[in-house]
Amino acid sequence: MYNVPFLDLPPLQSAAGTVRLPGSKSISNRVLLLAGLSEGTTVVHDLLDSDDTQVMLKALRVLGCRLEREGEALHVTGLGGRLATKTAKLFLGNAGTAMRPLTAALALLAATQGGDFELSGVARMHERPIGDLVDALRQLGCAVDCLGNEGYPPLRLHASGQALRAAQPIRVRGDVSSQFLTALLLALPLVAQAGDIDVEVQGDLISKPYVEITLNLLARFGIVVRREGWQRFTIPRGAAYRSPGHIHVEGDASSASYFIALGAIAADTTPVRIEGVGTDSIQGDIRFVEAAQAMGAQVASGPGWIEVKRGRWPLKAITLDCNHIPDAAMTLAVMALFASGTTRLTNIASWRVKETDRIAAMAIELRKLGAGVVEGEDFIEVTPAAALRPASIHTYDDHRIAMCFSLAAFKGVPVRILDPKCVGKTFPDYFEALFDLVRTPVESVPVLTVDGPTASGKGTLASAVAQALGYHFLDSGAVYRATALSAMRIGVAADDEASLARIAATLPLHFVGGDAHLGSENVADALRAEDVGAMASKVSAWGAVREALRQLQLSFRRIPGLVADGRDMGTVIFPGADLKVFLTASAATRAERRYKQLISKGIPANISTLRADLEARDARDQNRSVSPLKPAQDALLLDNSALTVEASMEQVLTAWEQRRPFG
Repeated sequence: MYNVPFLDLPPLQSAAGTVRLPGSKSISNRVLLLAGLSEGTTVVHDLLDSDDTQVMLKALRVLGCRLEREGEALHVTGLGGRLATKTAKLFLGNAGTAMRPLTAALALLAATQGGDFELSGVARMHERPIGDLVDALRQLGCAVDCLGNEGYPPLRLHASGQALRAAQPIRVRGDVSSQFLTALLLALPLVAQAGDIDVEVQGDLISKPYVEITLNLLARFGIVVRREGWQRFTIPRGAAYRSPGHIHVEGDASSASYFIALGAIAADTTPVRIEGVGTDSIQGDIRFVEAAQAMGAQVASGPGWIEVKRGRWPLKAITLDCNHIPDAAMTLAVMALFASGTTRLTNIASWRVKETDRIAAMAIELRKLGAGVVEGEDFIEVTPAAALRPASIHTYDDHRIAMCFSLAAFKGVPVRILDPKCVGKTFPDYFEALFDLVRTPVESVPVLTVDGPTASGKGTLASAVAQALGYHFLDSGAVYRATALSAMRIGVAADDEASLARIAATLPLHFVGGDAHLGSENVADALRAEDVGAMASKVSAWGAVREALRQLQLSFRRIPGLVADGRDMGTVIFPGADLKVFLTASAATRAERRYKQLISKGIPANISTLRADLEARDARDQNRSVSPLKPAQDALLLDNSALTVEASMEQVLTAWEQRRPFG
């Protein structure tokens, strides 16, 4: 997951390949709660690992469920409908799929078995209405206190001192969120021993497909709910949760929408293949496929898979009632940027009570890109601009805004996604999955270079900048040191240019977290040895070696961007880099830094000898006939003799920001 303040996406061109979806959030948290309430152990396969499921797992542990990992499977030993813990404070983040059903279940358990529970979340969760569910629970006789604003979390659920009133139908509104009905359906089997319990929906039920997921999963756990249309639901007398033993979580259909859209927008010949969800899905958002086809996508599908490529181009603008795909419909609003005409999405009032007010948020961000937008209480209209503007997209701590707006980069402009880690709510590896599929001309991938003499701190600075930007990192010094180390290990001499070039041409070098690896071996410490550094300085003088390593270094230029450090990154390897930095420090400062570094590792050193060696290397590097050490003409000159790494990084990032188009 990209844990950076922002992630810049370069203009993207095409896409192809296969993505395996993470498990469905909606299914995952329902399954976890049902398994937690059931008797015995349920083995859950393909569970989503995300922020929302983590808060549910933590809550179940606090409540007394036993959770054990066995490989990729999770074993959940449930409570059998009996409270093991009767007092707890549960923090549920911004997970509506945890807050709403846990509220219902714990309110009923506290009322019938005695208990006292407080449920809270992040500030946005305390702005998301839950009053309709609270009202329904109070009808039953549950004691539910709103600890802040009435009708909103945080909540206190405690014993009421009176018997539940389950003989009369429980009324709940259905036109704000289907999660209120889902919460009741998941919890009411806990108290259905004496007779049937009826739930009546007041108003039109929105997001019906999510209720269908609930009914399907309840049946898997032994509870068959009778219903009359979408207005009346009956929990049968004697209902009891029965573990299915094993249950598999299918891939997230809402997350599939981004890759379905990706195929429709950018897969010219070879399709984008999506695995983990298909025609056999129990999720309503699988019907996003129909909307994408209406806009022009070519789609093939089967059980557990979907393949999508571009059909009609530009896409066709549509008008669509999105009640059946409320979450996935957000992706259509971004697809509208690639359509001819105005796309109108209606019946989306539920967007306003999600992780943010999604109608308002989508309108604001689409306008930043230059689109024409009209918004209403329950609709949005999007008219594309002839050419988009680069834009910095505020994500409002909303995973779906971050993911769907990443597709705007296919309109030929860079797009900045603020707070990209918010995708952790449902799809922590979303951007990694996206980058595995997309292609763009190499010259569109931004590059920042940091050159400088030995021990100037360029590697430390470049690595820090790469981490701050979420970019790939290339330590070109490690490239030459790895060649030198490989040569020393097999006894190749420093003057054997041909043999050294052969080693360089097949060097299995890559970087993991800033550390250099040769194949599976972490050689970061070995590369810092003084004899390896001395050998590398000699090796780098050979033209055949430098040419052999040039292609390796160029291959590190990958989406979303690259920070490369060395001695000729800005002059030879990446002369067109977006920002070139030449880092300097006095020989005395560099010798002192190297001395402290070696001593801290228990390696004996002499500071005078180190300084003489550094000066000798400087002379060799500055006077060699091939790629001598010198700053590029347009480089930012930065003397860090008296600067910390943090201060140096701040100067570089400031210079970088001045060159970006998001101002």
